[in-house]
Amino acid sequence: MIADTLKSMPEFLEILGLDEEPMGLFYTDEKPAEGLSPKPMELPTREKELKNQINWQEVFGNFSCMIGHIWRARKKKTEAFFSAEHFGCPGGAFWLGFNKPQMETIISYVSTGQPGYSTGERYCDSPDTLRQILDMIDPRPAPAKYCVVKPISLFTAAQEPEFVTFFARPETLCGLHQLAAFVTSDPEVVVSPWSAGCGSLAIWPAYYAAQGMNKAVLGGWDPSARKFYKTDELTLTVPFQMFKDMLERYPESFLKTKTWPTVQKKIKRSKKAWGEDS
Repeated sequence: MIADTLKSMPEFLEILGLDEEPMGLFYTDEKPAEGLSPKPMELPTREKELKNQINWQEVFGNFSCMIGHIWRARKKKTEAFFSAEHFGCPGGAFWLGFNKPQMETIISYVSTGQPGYSTGERYCDSPDTLRQILDMIDPRPAPAKYCVVKPISLFTAAQEPEFVTFFARPETLCGLHQLAAFVTSDPEVVVSPWSAGCGSLAIWPAYYAAQGMNKAVLGGWDPSARKFYKTDELTLTVPFQMFKDMLERYPESFLKTKTWPTVQKKIKRSKKAWGEDS
């Protein structure tokens, strides 16, 4: 099934000016035989926090960003995987559904900090605001033991991604944005909610899907994770069915009209500016 879906992908990527194939995300109980993941460590939980049983120095000392592992998987064209043991970042463990509720230490860290301990990241104006946001999102529990992210061409016949993420700059994103509207007939199909970088790839798409909403999530806004993106690069994550619709229907769209070559010229200029035109 996946092989049939991907038959038109080379031309699709070429038209969009993408040199890199998108990454697919899915959950599985089977541990990948190879790939990149955070070092295993004990998951800090709210229950342990209340009992003062968390070694925060160890947790932050072994911190590694999930987007960083995905960045390396992109470069190596391999898979990255995460679990309740291989989480790297306590915030990421929450966003991927491995740990709920979020710990108060992390809530303080992401917002205003704790006197004498942390100045905070200041992504929310107060811990109360962040609690309200996290309660509203209420990430689903991880549907299987491992969350795997890998290039779409590496999926086997027995595997199917739940979501597909494009990493792209604005000129290419304008094509993906408009194509998402073309295949769904929804002028509000693209949404861009606040979250950590990993939340845009997993939990926000799942949040909309659970409500029966077919949405594409624009992400990559997390300043703490920006070092793991190319300059000017963002993400667009779509449900697998929307991805399949894009591959099937792009020949009917503006991508095959005289309008799109004008954008392609700008894509080429962008690649030249960033030394990627070889």
